[in-house]
This record gives sequence, C-alpha cells and structure tokens, in this order.
Amino acid sequence: MPRAKSSEFEKAFQELEEIVKRLESEELPLDESLQLFEKGIRLSRFCNQKLEEVEKKIELILADSKGQPVVEPFEPEEEEDAATEEGL
Repeated sequence: MPRAKSSEFEKAFQELEEIVKRLESEELPLDESLQLFEKGIRLSRFCNQKLEEVEKKIELILADSKGQPVVEPFEPEEEEDAATEEGL
C-alpha cells in the first residue's frame, strides 16, 4: 500500500508541474487561469501534507535509544560533494 500513496504524490506533483508550465507559457482566458490556479493550490497543499507526513515518519525512524527523534538536516549528496571539493 505505501507504493500507492507514493504514486498519488508523484501523480499530483506531475500535474502541478503541468499546471505551472501552462500558466507560465500560455495566454489563457482569465476563468481558465483561475481554475488552474485553484487546482494548483489544492495540489500544492496535498503534496506539502504528504511531505510533512514523510518527514514525521523519518524522524520516528531516526529516534534515539530513548525514543527521542533525532532531527538532522537533509543534505543531498551533490551538495556535500561540492562542499568537500571546495574545501568547506
């Protein structure tokens, strides 16, 4: 079942990207632009909610021996590699 939830997020995110592209690149009638904007807001909130849920699950997974969450900033490997190469 977790894959289905992930698929929902991915689908919503892709749809949100398409809405942004359409709003940025096309001259749309005001009504259509407003409808797309409203749908984009709903999708954005849905994606944000799912990301917050995942963040909370990760904190639980990273809990220390006393059950306290260990919160560490997420740093993609690319940024870490670049910082290492620059001597930071």
